[in-house]
Amino acid sequence: MSYETIEYSVDAGAATLTLNRPKALNSFNAQMHEEVRAAIKAAERDENVRCLLITGAGRGFCAGQDLSDRNVAPGAEAPDLGESIEKNYNPLIRKLKSLEMPVVCAVNGVAAGAGANLALACDIVLAARSASFIQAFCKIGLLPDSGGTWHLPRVVGHARAMGLAMLGDKLPAEQAEAWGMIWKVVDDEALADEAGALARHLATQPTKGLSLIKRAINASWHNDLDDQLDLERDLQRVAGRTDDYREGVAAFMDKRDPDFQGK
Repeated sequence: MSYETIEYSVDAGAATLTLNRPKALNSFNAQMHEEVRAAIKAAERDENVRCLLITGAGRGFCAGQDLSDRNVAPGAEAPDLGESIEKNYNPLIRKLKSLEMPVVCAVNGVAAGAGANLALACDIVLAARSASFIQAFCKIGLLPDSGGTWHLPRVVGHARAMGLAMLGDKLPAEQAEAWGMIWKVVDDEALADEAGALARHLATQPTKGLSLIKRAINASWHNDLDDQLDLERDLQRVAGRTDDYREGVAAFMDKRDPDFQGK
């Protein structure tokens, strides 16, 4: 498939999806949603892809929804924003959370609105030192969507989530790291190289095991301890039957580097 609003490539087992509407700060329109879905599906179907990296072109990561698609003339019928969320944003967030491979996000500039919450839905988030996160919804009379009201209180706590959502203040990347919202801040000029290296590293690791880690940690938000212990038992049973587990043990015993195949 040819793409106009994104770029998609695969290198050494890592697929890179670059949001590519830089003049609009990579904000989402209908075409971008369609192309992002197609690219993620391509990564999911490609046996050689074992990690997905998401980033943005130009000076911003993603400004959320392109509001030029939503401009309503006075007296005209208001758009059904819930329909757009149900059709586009919710499936995207659900897919990223359930994708059976690590998803790395490299936030190269402002991540606003749904763009900020797209980043929070990824597994490991790196951000350029100049990047920032803005829950901009309150500025136009909306509430955080794309999982924002779910992720924010869990990663930064109730009080900070309320402040971010109700004030819409810009949160610098270094503060997001200090609050535990993201994994790591790196210098701007090093972001692309470090994110690419991380994605390629993860693509050499035991993919099935990583997907089970992702599944277990995501489930822990709504499980009690007994349920989580049972889930760990069940998933460890699955992990112990993978080829990669056998290879990991053999490599440890042989005192050599493992050669994981993601199976």
